[in-house]
Amino acid sequence: MTCNSRASVSRGPGEATPSDGKGAGLTVPGARAFVLAETRLQRVPSVPEVALHLAEEAHGLWLKTEAELQSAGLAPPFWAFAWAGGQGLARFILDHPAVVAGRRVVDFASGSGLVAIAARKAGASHVTAVDIDPFCGAAILLNAEANGVSIDIAIKDPVGKMIKADILLAGDVFFDRAMSAAIIPWFDRLAGEGVQILIGDPGRAYVPVERLERLAVHRVPTSQALEDADFKATTVWRWRRGAG
Repeated sequence: MTCNSRASVSRGPGEATPSDGKGAGLTVPGARAFVLAETRLQRVPSVPEVALHLAEEAHGLWLKTEAELQSAGLAPPFWAFAWAGGQGLARFILDHPAVVAGRRVVDFASGSGLVAIAARKAGASHVTAVDIDPFCGAAILLNAEANGVSIDIAIKDPVGKMIKADILLAGDVFFDRAMSAAIIPWFDRLAGEGVQILIGDPGRAYVPVERLERLAVHRVPTSQALEDADFKATTVWRWRRGAG
């Protein structure tokens, strides 16, 4: 589906401010220019239908920005890479567009916006990309523009809150013990209230397999600078209603 090139952020083009959570109140007026300077627009290996502004050399950008961003209370530049979980989930959505077609979608911990963009291309009626990192606002906005799709962007922490969506998508979110402990009961609650939850995961340590139903497995190209292999077997899971 071809959409008008538009993405809305709650701040304005080129700026992002987290509405709550860590770093609340911090503005990043140079985020758009920073993303453009540090990335190159390129096709995603396992999702060539989507082009993203991605870092060409992982360690360089990471080391260059880590100290600066962390001193400001911000996360490392997760938005500059197409992580394996997101690639697998985006591939699944584009291969099975009926899953999201005509439905309201939230892409949780969106990062670059890859999964959100895939959902919009697959025919979702409305897509909101959510992340706590204000740099993601600029990255997702640029990536939505590059792909000619219309999505909304929310820089906030939604965990524990209700969402206005039929489907929640989450790529690569179970890499941290504390984050996983917060997400799991929230996902249980959302699933119990009728929200369908789809997860892309390449075997992270804290994925709650006992709560999940396997839908597909994709072999996703990765970089040894980011992962421990050139390819990752990424599983697409569906959260089982009443799993908790």
